[in-house]
Amino acid sequence: MSLLFEELDSQDSPLGEISLRKRRIPALGDRDIYEVKLGDEFLMSSMFVDAEEALSTLGLAQVEGDKLNVVVGGLGLGYTAVAALADERIAELLVVDAIETVIHWHQQEMVPLGKVLNADPRNRYVLGSFFDLATAPETGFDPQHAGKKFDAILLDIDHSPTEYLNPANAGFYTTANLTLMAEQLVEDGVFAMWSQNPPEDDFSALLSTVFDTVESHLISFDNPFQGGVATNSVYVCKRPIR
Repeated sequence: MSLLFEELDSQDSPLGEISLRKRRIPALGDRDIYEVKLGDEFLMSSMFVDAEEALSTLGLAQVEGDKLNVVVGGLGLGYTAVAALADERIAELLVVDAIETVIHWHQQEMVPLGKVLNADPRNRYVLGSFFDLATAPETGFDPQHAGKKFDAILLDIDHSPTEYLNPANAGFYTTANLTLMAEQLVEDGVFAMWSQNPPEDDFSALLSTVFDTVESHLISFDNPFQGGVATNSVYVCKRPIR
């Protein structure tokens, strides 16, 4: 096998075959690039992580207080979770992912940030559907503490509010289900979400039916494959004090 490319793992999942790959692109320097594919579709690359990190930094910047309890929906390559743990106010971080293989990659440190997450006692992996847990506030995200409230919920699973990793996720993006999720936030808690697309007015309007304040941020980053700058977006919403 070429030293420039290696498939590290490939497993069946509820959404299809998921694979972890490592490659080097000499023109981009002496570094390993990690990629995740679902079937033939590229899900993520360690080359493009600015917006995933911004999801944490922008979301947590709106959270007040300390000893924070935070949920990250979607583990991926771990960049959102590690960026969250860089905030010293975090007391506990639950990282929810529906695909056991992805959690295994981190637990076995097959991806670089697995070592960082495993070494931090504030981090805990939760195997389960974010969307099922989000819409069941009586049990909630924490299997050890039913009905627990969180200071922030950071979501990076679907490609956008209208383009879904799994078609079943579409039902989450309604006032009713977003309200159920918001019940799991403390007063004045924050919900933030990543999207691969520019901010969408219709989605901001939907979020405004649940949250008191809704902001959208356009995140720019270099994309050498496109020969220029690419963008993702991050929505940051704050629950009103009841």
